[in-house]
Amino acid sequence: MKSIGILTLTLFLSLSVFAKETESKTFLVLFKSKELKSLNTSLKDIQSQFSSAFKTKSYSGNSELAMIISIPECEFDACFLGQFLVSLDQGEDVKLQEIAFRLIDMTANKESLENYLSAFEDSQQKKKNDKRNSIAAP
Repeated sequence: MKSIGILTLTLFLSLSVFAKETESKTFLVLFKSKELKSLNTSLKDIQSQFSSAFKTKSYSGNSELAMIISIPECEFDACFLGQFLVSLDQGEDVKLQEIAFRLIDMTANKESLENYLSAFEDSQQKKKNDKRNSIAAP
């Protein structure tokens, strides 16, 4: 009886070691400034609504307005995030996907981005090696 208890205890401990933890997800939300102006809202207003629950960063400048939302340990996707309601100044609630230009799941695209960056670095290294070989050849 004692050995069965020890066996089940070690079984549960080993299963907890191999359990896969859900990782945090990062989303990039792009906005058109003209569209936000037509709705009488701003990027900071939208960010303040998400920053109470999630870690957010906003970027504005000469290009489109962007907000990065980091959600710890979740099973969200871009479609689910798009269903979140954003309150506008007039008291109206609008889905995020209706006012956002693009919703991008950066975690899902991480592997393809890493592959692209490694291919780019390889091509840059190849160009450097070709230049060195052409200089050393004469």
